[in-house]
Amino acid sequence: MEIARASSNLLRRLARSLNTSASPPIINLSEKLDHPSIQNQSNTTTSSSSTLLNFYDNDERPFSTVSNPRLLRSLLNLELVAIDPVVDFGMWVMKSRMVESPVLKDLVLGVIKHTFYEHFCAGESVEEASSTLRRLWDDGLRGILDYGLEDAVDNEACDRNLDEFLKTVESSKLLPPCSVSYACAKITAICPIALLNRVSDLLRWEHKDPQFNLPWKMDTLPLLSNSSPFYHTLNRPDPLTSQEEQDLQQAQQRLMTLSQKCFDMNLPLLIDAEYTSVQPAIDYLTYSAMVRFNRDNNPIVFGTIQAYLKDARERIVMATEAAEKNGIAVGLKLVRGAYLSSETKLASSLGFTSPIHGTIEKTHSCYNDCASFMLEKVAKGSAAVLLATHNLESGRAAASKAQALGIGKENQRLQFAQLKGMAEGLSFGLRNAGFQVSKYLPYGPIEKVMPYLLRRAEENRGLLSASTLDRQLMRRELARRIKAAVLEGEVDKIRTSINH
Repeated sequence: MEIARASSNLLRRLARSLNTSASPPIINLSEKLDHPSIQNQSNTTTSSSSTLLNFYDNDERPFSTVSNPRLLRSLLNLELVAIDPVVDFGMWVMKSRMVESPVLKDLVLGVIKHTFYEHFCAGESVEEASSTLRRLWDDGLRGILDYGLEDAVDNEACDRNLDEFLKTVESSKLLPPCSVSYACAKITAICPIALLNRVSDLLRWEHKDPQFNLPWKMDTLPLLSNSSPFYHTLNRPDPLTSQEEQDLQQAQQRLMTLSQKCFDMNLPLLIDAEYTSVQPAIDYLTYSAMVRFNRDNNPIVFGTIQAYLKDARERIVMATEAAEKNGIAVGLKLVRGAYLSSETKLASSLGFTSPIHGTIEKTHSCYNDCASFMLEKVAKGSAAVLLATHNLESGRAAASKAQALGIGKENQRLQFAQLKGMAEGLSFGLRNAGFQVSKYLPYGPIEKVMPYLLRRAEENRGLLSASTLDRQLMRRELARRIKAAVLEGEVDKIRTSINH
C-alpha cells in the first residue's frame, strides 16, 4: 500500500512539474545529501566559479542533446529511486526467496532490467556495455568499463576474474579511439580477501614498529600515516606462511599482468578502494605497480583516495611527494567514500572513534583540499588526477581552480567522472565547459551487478536520493520542450489561418 501511494504521488508530482512554465523555481541545492551550502565551500571556490556550471541560469541546458524518450525515462527512474519505500522494496525483493523461484525470478529481473538496471548499468555483456559507451561518446562523454565482479576467496576465482579484466581491456580496441578513458579493476577480485586482511595487518604493524621485518615486501610508496586507523590490528600478527607468500606473489603477478596490458595499450588503470581493513594491502599492491609502470612521466596505474577518511589528506601528500622524489608519475582517483555505515559500526564495536570525518561538511572540505592539492601537481606536470564526484560545488571549485592554474581543458591528466545515471547535469555541464568527463559503466549479468548496486545503496542511503539537481534540470528541459512545441503549434495555426 505504501508503495502504491508513493507511485501515485510520483505521477502527480511529475505531472505538476511538466505543467509548470519553462522557468521553474530556483534549484534548492541543499536538498542534496552530499551538498553543503555554498557558504560552507566558499573558501575553495574562486570568483570566476560563478560563471561555471551555473544551473541557476535558465540558458544553461546540460540536457539539450538528450532525446525526449531517454530524458523522460531517466526522469521517471530518478523520481522512483528518490522514494525510500521503493528502494526498500527493491532491496527486500532481491534478498527474498522470490528470486529463487524460476518464474518469479524471470519476472523480477525483467522489471529491474528495463528500469533501474538500464538506468544505472551499461549492459549484461561487454558487447552491450560497448554499445552504451558508443552512445556516450556521441554525447561527448567518455566511458570507464567496470565489470561487476565479486570478492575472490581463492586463487581459482582470482584467475577467472583476471581473465575477465583482460577481456574488458582488450575490448576497448574495438571502440572509437579515446572513447575509453580508463580500465578499472578491484584488487579484492584478484587477491583472496583473507590474504588482503593478513597483509594489511602486517603492514599496519610494520608502521607501528619499523624493525618489524617483512621479507616479501616490494618497493612501494608510503601507505599509512600516524592518523590512520590501527584498531584492526591490536596484537602482533604472525608472519605469512610459505603458502600465503606464494599466494601473495600470484596476486602481485596478476596485477602486473593487467598493468602490463594497460601499459602496452597506453590505457590508464584505475584500482578501486575498499574497506579500511584491507586498504593498506590494496595500496601496497597498487603503489608497487605504480613504481614499476608509472615511469617516463606517464601515469598508467591509478590508486584511489577516499576523502571521507580522516587520514586522506596526509596519505595523499605523503604518497605524491615520495613519488615525485623517485621520478614516479603518480596517478590518483579521488572519491568521497562508500562504506560510511560499516566503517563506523566496526570502529564503534571495537571501542574506537570512527575513521571517517564527523560531519559531511568536513568530508567536503577534505575532498576539496585534496582536489586542490592534486590540481597543483597536475599543473606542475608531476601527477594526474581523476576527480570522481557527484557534488556540484566540488565540481565547480575544481573547474575554477583548474582555470586559475592554467590547466588546459584538453589536458588528459585532469578528468572528471560520475556513475552512469547519476549527476548527469554535472557531467554534461562539465562537458559543455570543455573538460574531459567520463561515466562509470558497471556491467555484467543482473544477478552479479544488482547485489553490488544494492549494497552501495544500503551503505550510502543518500546516494540515490541525492538526485535533486538532475531531476529539476530534467523537468526544466522537458517543460521547455513542451512549451516550445505548444508555441510552434500555435504559430502553425496562425500561418494556416493567414493562408486561408
